Amino acid sequence: MPIAQLLELWKKIEVEPMETETTEEDLNLDAEPAVEDTAEEEEGVVKEIDISHHVKEGFEKADPSQFELLKVLGQGSYGKVFLVRKVKGSDAGQLYAMKVLKKATLKVRDRVRSKMERDILAEVNHPFIVKLHYAFQTEGKLYLILDFLRGGDLFTRLSKEVMFTEEDVKFYLAELALALDHLHSLGIIYRDLKPENILLDEEGHIKITDFGLSKEAIDHDKRAYSFCGTIEYMAPEVVNRRGHTQSADWWSFGVLMFEMLTGSLPFQGKDRKETMALILKAKLGMPQFLSGEAQSLLRALFKRNPCNRLGAGIDGVEEIKRHPFFVTIDWNKLYRKEIKPPFKPAVGRPEDTFHFDPEFTARTPTDSPGVPPSANAHHLFRGFSFVASSLIQEPSQQDLHKVPVHPIVQQLHGNNIHFTDGYEIKEDIGVGSYSVCKRCVHKATDTEYAVKVYDDGKFVYLVMELMRGGELLDRILRQRYFSEREASDVLCTITKTMDYLHSQGVVHRDLKPSNILYRDESGSPESIRVCDFGFAKQLRAGNGLLMTPCYTANFVAPEFTPFANGPDDTAEEILARIGSGKYALSGGNWDSISDAAKGAMAATYFALNRTPQAPRLEPVLSSSLAQRRGMKRLTSTRL
Repeated sequence: MPIAQLLELWKKIEVEPMETETTEEDLNLDAEPAVEDTAEEEEGVVKEIDISHHVKEGFEKADPSQFELLKVLGQGSYGKVFLVRKVKGSDAGQLYAMKVLKKATLKVRDRVRSKMERDILAEVNHPFIVKLHYAFQTEGKLYLILDFLRGGDLFTRLSKEVMFTEEDVKFYLAELALALDHLHSLGIIYRDLKPENILLDEEGHIKITDFGLSKEAIDHDKRAYSFCGTIEYMAPEVVNRRGHTQSADWWSFGVLMFEMLTGSLPFQGKDRKETMALILKAKLGMPQFLSGEAQSLLRALFKRNPCNRLGAGIDGVEEIKRHPFFVTIDWNKLYRKEIKPPFKPAVGRPEDTFHFDPEFTARTPTDSPGVPPSANAHHLFRGFSFVASSLIQEPSQQDLHKVPVHPIVQQLHGNNIHFTDGYEIKEDIGVGSYSVCKRCVHKATDTEYAVKVYDDGKFVYLVMELMRGGELLDRILRQRYFSEREASDVLCTITKTMDYLHSQGVVHRDLKPSNILYRDESGSPESIRVCDFGFAKQLRAGNGLLMTPCYTANFVAPEFTPFANGPDDTAEEILARIGSGKYALSGGNWDSISDAAKGAMAATYFALNRTPQAPRLEPVLSSSLAQRRGMKRLTSTRL
């Protein structure tokens, strides 16, 4: 599978000029868009969607007092996004994202767009589009209560990743295509597709958000004429302001695909003017490390004539779904969320926000009083309040018990008490570089556990099963002879365990006998447990490019590895042989090992030796993606 710039991540990449269609419509780049004229044009054609059927008669509408502010998730020039908890009503305790806009700071056009965003969210119901639960207003502010997506946005993931595999990109684009098609079926042009507006839920599925620039087509040709969006993602027909259709979203779809696969934008100049000129005229270099299917899809999306662009034909999104790049996607399973995402965000407590920008989450969440807006704003926001129909129905007792709370979660989060109030700490079990493992007893149940105590200025306690059978290494040393049959049973259990970890995107990176324990003293393979995930890391996908060298130094000593030729070999020499795949399975103890066991060893290391070697990488911060993402996020043009 091709991987983005696998061999030379930050050197100049080989590109092949892409044949692009030229357009006769040029943009006078020295001219600024006519702000006032366009504002009047849009304000006069606002269409309000009737949502009266969503509100149950007599049901109490929401207001700010029903929500507890927990954290700041984001902030812009017009307002903030908070993580909030509902404190009243049938959904009390539920976490939401609350978008707060100040009426007084919104220009006329922005007020129209805020109302349009609320209308679109009220009408749209799709698994890959963020859901609106409440909308209400005060004298000075507008409030949108939305899904809280714990995985953060795709921008944050792009900022942290070295690369995406094509399988990563295929999954995200496929879900995104279904979301865009749903909007298009409602006559809506999204117009602001970019990583910042694509959120990830706790399972890793996407949801698109921020419909402030979305619009229903306004003339008989289903065209819109506004100059809006994020410059780098704009289609040529948006840049030249001659009118654009839903096909503009598929150009942005291609820009997003190119960025995820290469780590750079296809059209980006030193300023806005140069970027727009590149979008209109530049020939795009197609990176040759991309698969033929990926290049073909990009060429089909980057058609400057929107009528020839993939997705713009009579079959719409079906043209995209039929493309060979998506041949492995089962679209029905994808819609039902039955396909496993390539990345599952690590989650802890429900209100954890470590997938969001700490620049915002570190701030104290306060909702300051809003300044009253101008008089004509009251008419515009009439009917803004909204309650999702799903929230009107009282939950049944059966529904309340559908999702059981995991007992470990209850122990971790059920009560905010000191650890020693619930547990009695006993003797040490083991001491490591960063933690101490002790035996403890749960006072209420008299059950014994092992607790791992980390001291980083404040104690952190991890309560786990107590492994009474001890370490595999101790068991091997106690026995006079550890048979191949015993070793085979142990390795079978460990192999299944590693397979499960890998299926969850986790690599252990410190597997050794001392990190393999027995739950009880029976010594049965079923009681084996793998422990110590201090070196473990969650992968993004199947490329496995983890560049951090980490291992237990003692475990690469000669007596523990097949890559040693003698007792005087140094760790550096052994590591060099590991890298080259050279090893010896004859002489010494190997002469008493069966051919079947040695054959399994040989096959394992032969497979490892055939795996392409990971490249020597420069620091991540030296990449153009990291440098660009380290600067201010790309903002939408709201002219």
